[in-house]
Amino acid sequence: QVPMVESGGGSVHVGGSLRLSCDFSKYTRYCLGWVRRDGAGLREGIASISRTGATNYRDSVEGRFTISRDDGKGIFYLKMDNLIPEDTSVYYCVAVWGKCDYVTILRTDSGWGPGTQVTVSS
Repeated sequence: QVPMVESGGGSVHVGGSLRLSCDFSKYTRYCLGWVRRDGAGLREGIASISRTGATNYRDSVEGRFTISRDDGKGIFYLKMDNLIPEDTSVYYCVAVWGKCDYVTILRTDSGWGPGTQVTVSS
């Protein structure tokens, strides 16, 4: 396992936006995704994107978050709009081989990077 490194976190007010980035050059053939910790400190998958670009989202972020990948640059992103305080968390990028959805990415084959903090204040 070679953890990927997240970037782009920060502090915003309710309704604000952030874009997280992650270098996936070591995992070009994998399903990619974003995970965060919930209020109890447990990790929850929130978005995934397959090699072919198919996306899948947790209900709580559907319509507000957009996952995308730039294969030329080897970077994938999580654009977060209309942020709410409940989105406050540490966010992690992961890669997994096989079935690709926001649940299966928790099996991560890339391990866990340091994460990037997102804080949304009212």
